[in-house]
Amino acid sequence: MRLLLLFGFAFTGLVSTSAMAQTASTETGAMPHAKELVVGKCLQCHADAIWRDQRQDAKAWEATLYRMLARGSVWTGDEIKSMASYLAQDFGPNSPKSAPVNR
Repeated sequence: MRLLLLFGFAFTGLVSTSAMAQTASTETGAMPHAKELVVGKCLQCHADAIWRDQRQDAKAWEATLYRMLARGSVWTGDEIKSMASYLAQDFGPNSPKSAPVNR
């Protein structure tokens, strides 16, 4: 029971923190850094190996992110373009293999 309660509190905090960050960036007009977007949004459902191992170009990353949008992710078009650009640059077909991201 304690574990379930702890998980509930952790999940609620995660959701409210994410919502507050999205509201703050929308209100100020500032876009969070692309890496922070990927880590903050993608790690909610995936391990970082999902983007380290795919090695896609920007167009393929954008298509992948739009598929995630269709599955329930909440991103803007600008966030998708920013994340796709970051992923292609740092995890594209010609980029060096990288170490896992620290959470």
